[in-house]
Amino acid sequence: MQQTKQQQPKTVLITGANRGIGLEMCRQLQAQGQQVTAVCRSSNAELDALGVQVIDQCDVADQKSVQQLVQKLGNQHFDVVINNAGILNSNTLGEIDYSTVMQQFQVNAMAPLMVTEALLGHLKPAAKVAIVTSRMGSIADNDSGGHYGYRMSKAAVNMAGTSLAVDLKPKGIAVGLLHPGYVKTDMTSGQGHVDAAHAAQGLLARIDELNLSNSGSFWHAEGEQLPW
Repeated sequence: MQQTKQQQPKTVLITGANRGIGLEMCRQLQAQGQQVTAVCRSSNAELDALGVQVIDQCDVADQKSVQQLVQKLGNQHFDVVINNAGILNSNTLGEIDYSTVMQQFQVNAMAPLMVTEALLGHLKPAAKVAIVTSRMGSIADNDSGGHYGYRMSKAAVNMAGTSLAVDLKPKGIAVGLLHPGYVKTDMTSGQGHVDAAHAAQGLLARIDELNLSNSGSFWHAEGEQLPW
């Protein structure tokens, strides 16, 4: 009888890995036997307990810090990079704090592009890049207004992701834009429709399905394709 070749563990790098959805993706991938590199600004007991590789003191919105991350990675190469780090600040018309709008652009829109570009030399052939974005970045789906900085930054990262999909396709690298749902995390002050474990499971399923034919598209973690 012919023996089946044992599948090698995937190497996965996740930003914003110390809490919420990022921490839960680390947990689930580790349970699957994958090799996880968790990137965050500061680690904690929960993340350290997982036994994954942790690279902390990394601010993905700071170019110098991202360059230091690349140096720390050495010759490591990845099957999957998940740009998960993000922030949410409420900006109400009439009292918008534009410094927080700019901060959301830096973390939510610029950081995924900066991290992906910096890690190009660390991506394996046929690698995948996932960007955790938001349905709130959909122009067609906006019927409630508000949250100017968050909505604008997520719309911007959607554009960055579609451009990355075009530019990286000749290299065999697929790019997915993924909405996790309305998730009960610290970022949402515990409000939401699903917990982080459920959201993480859906995101990882969509990443498994990501390929060159659906690269550059915008998906809900539950499997629904979303409008721009």
